[in-house]
Amino acid sequence: MTTDSDTLANARAHMMYDANRKSTGVAYLLCIFLGGFGAHRFYLGRTGTGAVQLVLWLLGWATLFIAWIPLGIWIIVDLFLIPGLARNENMSLADKFSR
Repeated sequence: MTTDSDTLANARAHMMYDANRKSTGVAYLLCIFLGGFGAHRFYLGRTGTGAVQLVLWLLGWATLFIAWIPLGIWIIVDLFLIPGLARNENMSLADKFSR
């Protein structure tokens, strides 16, 4: 039997999830326009790898763009990984708010 407090808690959890869930469309836009800065990785909660991409971007300027070659390959691979990364982040959010 569901009580009013359970219903209220479920509604609150659902609202919190909706407010915090990650969009694959936004992640794709960030990747396409700001991929070198790792913006899509930061958005999807992958701050460590986002920071590595940002460092590679900065190293590209210092090494006459040589560091941009692996970064470019990584960003192309990320275009295929974004749906899974967003799904994983959204699942962890759902788990977090369902407790």
